[in-house]
Amino acid sequence: MTMKEELIQKIQNKTLRMGVCGLGYVGLPLAVDKAKHGFHTTGFDVQQEKVDLVNAGKNYIGDVVDSDLQELVASGMLRATTDFSLVCDVDFIAICVPTPLDKHQQPDISYVRDSTIAISKHLKKGTMVVLESTTYPGTTEELIRPILEEGSGLKCGEDFYLGFSPERVDPGNLIYKTSNTPKVVGAIGEDAAEVISMVYRSILEGEVHTVSCPAVAEMEKILENTYRNINIGLVNEMAILCNRMGIDIWEVIDAAKTKPYGFQAFYPGPGLGGHCIPLDPYYLSWKAREYGFHTSMIETSMMINDRMPEYTVERAGKILNRYQKALNGSKVLVLGVAYKQDIDDYRESPALRVIEEFHKTGANTNYYDPFVPKYRYEGQWHTGLTELTADVVKQYDLVVITTAHSNVDYAMVADCGVPVFDCKNVTKGLANRENIEVL
Repeated sequence: MTMKEELIQKIQNKTLRMGVCGLGYVGLPLAVDKAKHGFHTTGFDVQQEKVDLVNAGKNYIGDVVDSDLQELVASGMLRATTDFSLVCDVDFIAICVPTPLDKHQQPDISYVRDSTIAISKHLKKGTMVVLESTTYPGTTEELIRPILEEGSGLKCGEDFYLGFSPERVDPGNLIYKTSNTPKVVGAIGEDAAEVISMVYRSILEGEVHTVSCPAVAEMEKILENTYRNINIGLVNEMAILCNRMGIDIWEVIDAAKTKPYGFQAFYPGPGLGGHCIPLDPYYLSWKAREYGFHTSMIETSMMINDRMPEYTVERAGKILNRYQKALNGSKVLVLGVAYKQDIDDYRESPALRVIEEFHKTGANTNYYDPFVPKYRYEGQWHTGLTELTADVVKQYDLVVITTAHSNVDYAMVADCGVPVFDCKNVTKGLANRENIEVL
């Protein structure tokens, strides 16, 4: 029996043993889905705390159902470990580790490289390895393949299969989760593409779209998020212009989206946040320079979006000026530090930059976020208010809304008489707008 035939048989009779490297926002939901569909799954992570929580059935990811995790761990279908020697026990392993930017805004692929090295030492013949972490085109073939071959002594395509399938995780999305979001798969060789796609079809409800090679899948993921980056950059620039012209950008967008074709609504804000959209264009522009190509449109949108936290504070200063107050010494309350509404994820949140910019002006800043009681930024922990009442709000000179959480009483905030700078248009339905200004 060939390697391909053996793997197909294991998929069909569900004896294929699954592995996931990295138990974060991407990895844990994927591990849970694999186990829920009848495949024994092992999660690998270098953080002992995460491993202990998983093995205790304690969930720490919003998109995972607590009872699902508890049941899968109790039944032995899912376990976690820091011992990478157990990689030799799995037939399929997905790499789902962070791919941040370094201090020079260049790709930091150290987590991907280190994970691949650890896997290579214990990789056995007949294993499928799939990178899911967002990265620049060429990573799978130029970085992952040589490390796996050198570390294991095995040959890609003959002894093991290698592919790339970009994660598509939208924390807090009430409709699309890991299980029902369409998946893209690109692999080295037709056999690898066929078998890896078959694995995903066996555990996911969404469509699996197979492309010709990993580089196409890698570029596809970059395109998804660069598309959003550019369009958000466009609407942020329009918001700045509309403010100068005395036009309500939010009303403009509402009018434009009545067109049933040729327009998709994007909205302005204090900047970009999350694990992909603010980062992916940097990966592409960095890789493009290798080919003597400058992604001018992409880089322009990045410049606009990166400046929005500063613009937010500038607008806040003008609001305070109308009340004969200076930013220096004023008390500013920021509502929301999560990067999007109703989640506890603050990765790359623009609100953190906004707070930092306020500090630079000498403003005394505090925050309230019902989902994020504390956050870590630039190596330091920051703790927010534990409650939001009228008496609390009235202690501040300005309130800045940076995240549109649905469980915050914005009407109460507006009725306190304190100037409100709404960067998310969350106060749109309030009748009392005398003290409200919208981005």
